[in-house]
Amino acid sequence: MSRTVLAALTAAACLGTSAFAQGILTAETAAPNTTPGISIISLSEAAAKAGIADIQVSAGQTLTNSVQNVAEGKSDIAAAPFILPFLMSRGVGPYAGLGAEAGGDLAKNLAVLYTYRISVQGLYAYDSAGISGWDGLEGKTIYNGPPRGAALTNARLLIKTVTGLEEGSGYSGVQVNWGQAVKTIQDGSADAFVLPQAFPDSRVTAALASGNMTVFSMPKDKFDSEAFGKVTNLPGTVAFTMPVADMGYGENVTVVSEDDTFRGPGTVGGDIVNVDMDFDTAKALTAAFIESIETIYHAKSSFMPSAWHGETDIALTDMCGNNPMKYHPGAVAAWEDAGYTLPDCAK
Repeated sequence: MSRTVLAALTAAACLGTSAFAQGILTAETAAPNTTPGISIISLSEAAAKAGIADIQVSAGQTLTNSVQNVAEGKSDIAAAPFILPFLMSRGVGPYAGLGAEAGGDLAKNLAVLYTYRISVQGLYAYDSAGISGWDGLEGKTIYNGPPRGAALTNARLLIKTVTGLEEGSGYSGVQVNWGQAVKTIQDGSADAFVLPQAFPDSRVTAALASGNMTVFSMPKDKFDSEAFGKVTNLPGTVAFTMPVADMGYGENVTVVSEDDTFRGPGTVGGDIVNVDMDFDTAKALTAAFIESIETIYHAKSSFMPSAWHGETDIALTDMCGNNPMKYHPGAVAAWEDAGYTLPDCAK
């Protein structure tokens, strides 16, 4: 698939409808085979079917940059892990160059259409690498994400929480853009990988051509620890569990867990817009999403039905609390028209 997808050329091309899109919007997202990538590509299809807009989707982007582009009005829509607007609002991490004042002002420009679970951060390695688990990472080389972004921030934090190790002193980190991810996993550049995953994960299954793999759950004591509780207090991070039997892997992938339950930090985010997007457009896009959850979004990949599209419970959306994001007023209207109840703190 092309890194830049001109989605929804005409609404007539989708299910034979005779309605035509009414405008052009731009959107940025991650790789097209990931949850945020599929989500925005699905939105483009839903928007075309509803005659709302043609959405030009640039996939394979670093979402740190995409979030800033929406805040600055350079792009209309972006996929966003909720940790990024939080960091922007404080002018820290990848937004340290903005400073607190400018970052805070930019973060106020962002609003949510709908949310979903982007991924679950976790550890995996080729069986041939001899990695015993989280306790075997000291001194190893770990591929932990792109050079700049939420995935890298989350991976470093997770490794420190579970092992106490810091990049540089406890292990060596390798950062490579998502477009080179599978190649980097396969070419021996790293001993192990701490990366976002879906279940089953497309990067894992693609890399199996080079050998069998083992996926390691967070140890239960670390998952239940006070330190991990502090991690899940960060916007866009929730405690995630799933039965190993439901993860969707075949015999070439072994999942290591103490009790047949996979545990890890779930990364939550959503598709976001600038607050200046007009009410009717935001409402129409959100309504098109709601109407297309099962017919378009869930149909795109085996992992999409479990990605929490359509959820409004703050335990799953991670809205409110420390999260500076709120739903766009047009999105609020669409959700409520569809019979959903949104928490007041998220409006």
